[in-house]
Amino acid sequence: YFRIVHSNKQTIQNHRILNSHSHDFCLFLYFLKYHLCVSVPGRIWLDNVHCSGSEKSLAHCSSNGFGVSDCKHSEDVGVVCSQKRIPGFKFIRSQANSDQVEDVRIRATYSQRKRIPITEGFLEVKDGGKWRQICSVDWTEMNSRVICGMYGFPGEKRFNTRPYKLLAKRRKKNFWGFSVNCTGNEANLSECKVGQEIELKGNDTCGQGMPVVVSCVPGRAFAPSVSMGFRKAYRVEQPLVRLRGGAMIGEGRVEVLKNGEWGTVCDDNWDMRAATVVCRELGFGSAKEALTGARMGQGIGPVQMNEVDCSGFEKSLTECRFNREALGCSHEEDAAVRCNVPAMGFNKRLRLAGGRNPYEGRVEVLTERNGSLVWGTVCSDSWGTMEAMVVCRQLGLGFASHAFQETYYWQGDSSADAIVMSGVRCSGTELTLDQCLHHGKHILCPKGGGRFSAGVSCTQTAPDLVLSSQVVEQTTYLEDRPMYALQCAHEEHCLASSANQADPTSYRRLLRFSSQIHNNGQSDFRPRAAHHSWVWHECHRHYHSMEVFTHYDLLSLNGTKVAEGHKASFCLEDTHCDEGIQKRYECANFGAQGITVGCWDTYRHDIDCQWVDITDVKPGDYIFQVVINPNYEVAESDYTNNIMKCRARYDGHRIWMYNCHIGENATMSLCLQTSEQKS
Repeated sequence: YFRIVHSNKQTIQNHRILNSHSHDFCLFLYFLKYHLCVSVPGRIWLDNVHCSGSEKSLAHCSSNGFGVSDCKHSEDVGVVCSQKRIPGFKFIRSQANSDQVEDVRIRATYSQRKRIPITEGFLEVKDGGKWRQICSVDWTEMNSRVICGMYGFPGEKRFNTRPYKLLAKRRKKNFWGFSVNCTGNEANLSECKVGQEIELKGNDTCGQGMPVVVSCVPGRAFAPSVSMGFRKAYRVEQPLVRLRGGAMIGEGRVEVLKNGEWGTVCDDNWDMRAATVVCRELGFGSAKEALTGARMGQGIGPVQMNEVDCSGFEKSLTECRFNREALGCSHEEDAAVRCNVPAMGFNKRLRLAGGRNPYEGRVEVLTERNGSLVWGTVCSDSWGTMEAMVVCRQLGLGFASHAFQETYYWQGDSSADAIVMSGVRCSGTELTLDQCLHHGKHILCPKGGGRFSAGVSCTQTAPDLVLSSQVVEQTTYLEDRPMYALQCAHEEHCLASSANQADPTSYRRLLRFSSQIHNNGQSDFRPRAAHHSWVWHECHRHYHSMEVFTHYDLLSLNGTKVAEGHKASFCLEDTHCDEGIQKRYECANFGAQGITVGCWDTYRHDIDCQWVDITDVKPGDYIFQVVINPNYEVAESDYTNNIMKCRARYDGHRIWMYNCHIGENATMSLCLQTSEQKS
């Protein structure tokens, strides 16, 4: 093992180097020890690295030399590793022997091989290039629990052994020479111990036992039917834990519901046991990774748990021990997880064609027509960001970057030109495109296919905008302004409809406030429209890069809209940034627009259209609502935190704004207040 100091948090992380020669490894350790002691944090160690692919370590590849670089940290590289293991990978560790197990699988019987997901079958390990069975004599439910977790299932269940015994008698036996010892809280079989050695004597190897069979319970989202018994695997009531900000199924920032408010978990002592408890609770398998340092973006609200300590058998993360006194955790330390999920074959039903890289192209769907499976395209009518999000997730390509309604520049397979899906409408939470609303077999596509087929481009990271509710509360006030001073705003439709007939000498009453919008995501927020398509507004003398950036609404307590406003994004820029982050976007001189990760854009209360015209509103109690990116024009990792709601009391002369909350916390808080008021 070698230890690396993480420059942001100064925490020690352990890493394993497999198959390294001891001499080279010692030299590498010596180098690390020397340089980590004498250098400042944040050094760039390698530049111009060239590998043939056969090297045992990155240190063996040619480069400028350790520590010789002219790079900046904006050029830092990363990798995404394949799940496929190399031959000879030691899957189950044992100090007592040198046997290597390369892979593990659940082999379904003939009657169950067409079922998706495969939840039951003989357990086999690959040893020396051959698949072998494990003897059931010393096999336990805890072993099965670990296997099920690896394959994306929250728990194991009992099964009928009789058909498997009959099938085992007819099969040629080829047993692995060892038993396995798991405690049940391991996230992977590689963490289990190898048990006693089994004497190999042909068909009598296993004594009175038989080959191990594993039967797993799928989570609710993956169960083929209710009869699969998923209710026994995890809680079915209102979940107390959720994942947010992840691109793939079964990954995200961990959030906990406490006292009616969602909050995050601090990553101090965050480990695989705690992460696995979260994954199983949500209907996934064991954890693949326990992530720290807000790797899935920063959350909002309180930090609900710190220094979490789980045994691994808890039904919910809320049952684990944690330090109730520990304070000082910031959202830069939000914990996240990546969970094992079942192999559903989602990515085989969809493909992208004609793109310049695997992350973009025309969307082509595999569907049944006249008794056979054919590939076809998707009608682009109503095609937008939410639909593109589902496609990218289904293919395992991350978030949507853009949704295209014209794809003439991407030449797909000519045999797949026909439209096979139309009227697609997604909420964004679906696992596959065919789970979205669509026309079914009755295709309706007025524009036709061809150049108007739907397309997408995907990306591994996305921005996440969050409004500061505190700034809204602190800056709200009323202003009475004459109509003759509002001509530019009137042209931009920033006043109520009654202003169309208003006398130029009359006054409009404006509810004014400042908004501070922070980018908590993992990539910059950029308007979709390029410079050449921005709209020039002559009266205000500025460009609009987005038609509508925010909606401002005043609602009655029952949700009826009584006044509305909107903010066209004439200038998206980095007003301020967190410490250590450089501003990148500035609107001056027709500059690039956007919000950098870790920066925020402030729309001051004295800017035109930064208001709601409440001239016609009667005194009373209301709900003030702000929605960022309301048309989902730009893809984000989490849309649930784009809405803010406040309570507002207007007496005809003054207005009070209070109890502002973001996202689902806003809805729950307002529901509680409304019910208390009625009672």
